[in-house]
Order: sequence, then structure tokens, then C-alpha cells
Amino acid sequence: MGKITRIVLAGEGGQGVQSVAEIIAEAANKAGKQALYIPNFGVEQRGGVSVAYVQISDGNIGSPKFKTGDIVVALSERAVRRTGKYAGPDTTYVYDSSIKGIEGELPKYAGRFLPIPAIDIARHDFHPRVFNIIILGAVVGATGVIPLEQVKDAIEEKLGYKFEKQPELRELNFRAMERGMELVDAKNMRESVIFKEVAPAYEIF
Repeated sequence: MGKITRIVLAGEGGQGVQSVAEIIAEAANKAGKQALYIPNFGVEQRGGVSVAYVQISDGNIGSPKFKTGDIVVALSERAVRRTGKYAGPDTTYVYDSSIKGIEGELPKYAGRFLPIPAIDIARHDFHPRVFNIIILGAVVGATGVIPLEQVKDAIEEKLGYKFEKQPELRELNFRAMERGMELVDAKNMRESVIFKEVAPAYEIF
């Protein structure tokens, strides 16, 4: 069994969390890796939190369940509260810093925090609807296990029907993804306080 990268993504219904997870898993497959994607839609269509679980490995993936994510992504305040239990001392916790007051909800046990102002960047530099693609780029950059070309191929496969109708969307999405990758830099990561208490163990289901 090779090294496994475990990712948890969460956001409000309609923020495209499941689409991002699908693209990540498909890109990993295209790169010759094993990928397992498990959606948890919950009651997102009624205003709940949508959660996606992705595992990527060079070898076989033994179990669909895991307790701690290597990368945890939260796109709303409620998503932060939902995903705190998956954070551990080695977790990189990615969150949308455009949301006011979200820092006060961040989990205590994450090893590193990566604030990405995705909503603000999308609104000012691209288009509000591509903010989740910026997050996708940040996740790809943070994991470092999926080649850029395979990610672009997966985006093309997922959104190609839209690109055919509006070709300019292709370049817009690709630039948004690359911008997200650029935001992942050592200077953007700040070490969290590591508490002596041991984080409680949880399964994902």
C-alpha cells in the first residue's frame, strides 16, 4: 500500500464541493493513481452542509473510512464546525478567509492553516462562480500529488459542455485554478498552536 492522501471538503449546498471532489478524483485516476470519492450530500438542498471525502494513493486504498484528513477544506462557517473533528497535528486546514469571523471557529488541533480569500479573488479578478475552482487549485497545490495537466483534463471532462457553448469559460476556469495553486506558498501558511490534549477520534460515517 502506497502513501495515501486523505482530503475532506465541505461547504454549503450549491458551492460546488462535490464537483471539486469529482474533479480531484478523476484527475488522480488520469494520473494513474487510485482514487476513492465518497459524497455526503446530507440535506444540502434544504440548506445543509455538503461534505466530500477523497482518498488518493499510488497503491490500493484499504478502507473508505478515515479519522483524520491530510487536507481539510471548509468553505463556510458551518462547514468549519462540521469538519473540525477531522483535523489533527499533521492536517493542513484550508478555509475561505473572505468570510468574516470564520477564524474564531477554526479547530484547535490543525497543524497548519491555509487561508484562501477565494470569494474575494473570484469576485474581483475573475467571476464569482469560479471561486470553488480557485479552491480546487489550492487543494491541488497543497497535496502536490496530481499533475496540472491531468487536473485540466478532468475540468475539461466535467465542464466541457459549458466550454463548447462559451469557449471563454475554459480559459477563465484554468486561470482561476492556476491562481489557487499560486496562493499555496509557505509564506501563506501559519503554524497553529498544538494543544497537549489529544483530539477525539471519529469515523466519517
